[in-house]
Amino acid sequence: MRVSKIGKSLSRLYVQVLIGIIAGILVGHFYPDIGSQLKPLGDLFIKLIRMLLAPIIFASVVVGIARMTDLHEAGRVGVKAVVYFEVASTIALIVGLVVVNIVRPGSGMNIDPAHIDSSSIATYTHAASQHGLLEFFMSIVPNSIVGAFANGDTLPIIFFSVLLAIAFAKLGPRTAPFVDMLDMFLHGMFGVVRIVMYVAPIGAFGGMAFTIAKYGIGTLASFGQLMACLYLTCAIFVVVFLGLVMRLSGLSLWKFLRYIKDEIFITLGTASTEAVLPQMLIKMEKLGCSRPVVGMVLPTGYTFNADGTAIYLTMAALFIAQAMNIHLTIWDQLLLLGVMLLTSKGSAGVAGAGFVALAATLATMHKIPVSGLVLLLGVDRFLNEARAVTNLIGNGVATIVVARWEGALDMNKARAMLDRTDTSIDALESFDVAPTAPTPSNDVTPRPHTH
Repeated sequence: MRVSKIGKSLSRLYVQVLIGIIAGILVGHFYPDIGSQLKPLGDLFIKLIRMLLAPIIFASVVVGIARMTDLHEAGRVGVKAVVYFEVASTIALIVGLVVVNIVRPGSGMNIDPAHIDSSSIATYTHAASQHGLLEFFMSIVPNSIVGAFANGDTLPIIFFSVLLAIAFAKLGPRTAPFVDMLDMFLHGMFGVVRIVMYVAPIGAFGGMAFTIAKYGIGTLASFGQLMACLYLTCAIFVVVFLGLVMRLSGLSLWKFLRYIKDEIFITLGTASTEAVLPQMLIKMEKLGCSRPVVGMVLPTGYTFNADGTAIYLTMAALFIAQAMNIHLTIWDQLLLLGVMLLTSKGSAGVAGAGFVALAATLATMHKIPVSGLVLLLGVDRFLNEARAVTNLIGNGVATIVVARWEGALDMNKARAMLDRTDTSIDALESFDVAPTAPTPSNDVTPRPHTH
């Protein structure tokens, strides 16, 4: 009996990924020469997922919107999503600002800006110079559709997909065969995702082994206070704010975290939310969120709702100021907050997005030297894990909130799904909720809209 239980546990994806992470830490620490050569394992897994992102996002958005009976619904979902994104991002920035002022992880380092070699951050500062608000909006419209798909640029793909879906919806029933074919293609892509997920533990192992081998556990000790501060702040944001939001939505945060535990561990091991976007699209729809809401909110949230990155930006900026003994008044910090509301939105599709956004913020402020980014280079990979996991959870919650707000969330199905212990994709595929009689109040969705 014990052996069968162990075997069942080992067959679960999150257990395999967790084993991969632990094995990667051990190999990277005790055999750094080997660990430093394992980076291609993590990179290969990310490439396999990125290969699927463009067609999955395109098909999800087009099928979802094209099948809407009312195009006003698409606009309404978009507006509600943006409102929630802005509120959540602002609260994340404020939480980070408050905690870093209380803990002050950079105090006592006494770094002299004149003695910092900034050559190692030249790539990030160059990218930051092209990170303005105008450039961001211009990048939404692709130079060519083929180029957007070839480069995997999420926002241009979403922009084109929305326009095409609206055109199909206006053409009416005659487009139904193509939309049905696209829906079948989407299911095929999700089948490929399930195949790719078999190598997720290997990707997590390679990514973690390389990180530990390159930066060393000693780096964690040197910047332990900053890391602890960021992880603590992310935990506070998830438990307090997102927990309250989930409660107001009528669902349990803890059950939701258990529901997406596979995706959380994969994100932790790879430090990438892209690695689990296809799985999250499946799971949010299985949870009872309507396909149009999932297709619009989740991919867009990857750019506009980076709660973890928002926390990181405030904490990292003030950490550098504290380490260099630069005093920032309350007005300086509020200005910093305002700038970050903009810079945190324009980093989609850029390697080291959080680092680039931070460089853009510091370059705009002029009070904190951009060269201070050098202090974060060694530990940024470890900080990225916390912000990636927070971004993942935040976008899942955002999808639930917008779906509930829009009246496009089946609460009976959501509760049944969250009560399950086996939340793997294969298990969810064979599970369906028997239709139930409508219950009172606003607990049953979707509801009709009148105009």
